[in-house]
Amino acid sequence: MLCENLYGQNVLLDQSVEVYASVLLDSKADLPARFRALFSLRNINTDAAVTIIAAAFKTTESALLKHELAYCLGQMRLESAVDCLRCVLADQSEDPMVRHEAGEALGAIGDRDSLPLLKHHFMHDPNVSVRETCEIAIDNIENNRQIGCPCQFPGDIQFGSVDPAPAMDLFLSVDELGVVLLDRKLPMFKRYQAMFSLRNRASDEAVLMLCRGLEDPSALFRHEVAYVLGQLQNPLAIDRLHARLMIPSEAGMVRHECAEALGSIADDRCMAILRGYLDDPEPVVRESCQVALDICAFERSNELH
Repeated sequence: MLCENLYGQNVLLDQSVEVYASVLLDSKADLPARFRALFSLRNINTDAAVTIIAAAFKTTESALLKHELAYCLGQMRLESAVDCLRCVLADQSEDPMVRHEAGEALGAIGDRDSLPLLKHHFMHDPNVSVRETCEIAIDNIENNRQIGCPCQFPGDIQFGSVDPAPAMDLFLSVDELGVVLLDRKLPMFKRYQAMFSLRNRASDEAVLMLCRGLEDPSALFRHEVAYVLGQLQNPLAIDRLHARLMIPSEAGMVRHECAEALGSIADDRCMAILRGYLDDPEPVVRESCQVALDICAFERSNELH
């Protein structure tokens, strides 16, 4: 199978990628199927898979799918994704939710040559979430430079993610981490470090502390808290996630992440909540609920088998 990369060159794909490429690049395929193909390509984690994921930006108008394309490119941490991500971040016609994820992905890869671009958008981008994301990505790259690491530390193996900031000192208590998490005067990078430390703690007490972050004034911060709560899959978070999802004026990036977190928790209450938003006026919320219900089905099938 031949696929055109960002530069219009034909790239020969091996058979292990072809089946997922045919689904991800099919604009008529349903969104959950394209998501499954995307995450399968992420797990293959080769330059050929990067080529397919980058090409998929041209095959969809869905901000949700584009956001996940950028996320997966960051999680793969391959240099071949950098040019695509830079283009997405710089494209002012693109949805800010997608551009934010491209900036975060550059930080996850640890691409130091992208620092000038990230600094430009941190200083001048018209969207506050993009500015905040670029600030965190800059701090992440600079932090890794100081400690002599070429790229972002993977998150705790239990969660299997490349995080926007490394966790803080594991000897801090939940209350001490909560003080940092909720201190709006601190740099966002430091607060993210506390957030991922609380996630790694994974206790009920840590989950309840994280839920307090859903009231933060920053939409970017609220969205990241929702993402972390989805990783934890603790039912204690259901009511707080639902409370954010049900606010029509809440930022789409936050409501989307709340929906996907509920999909990861995957109990009967979550499924009932998500079905109630399948006709939401906000496209990214409707689509997130479709995908989240698919996640629910997957999680529940794993429980059965």
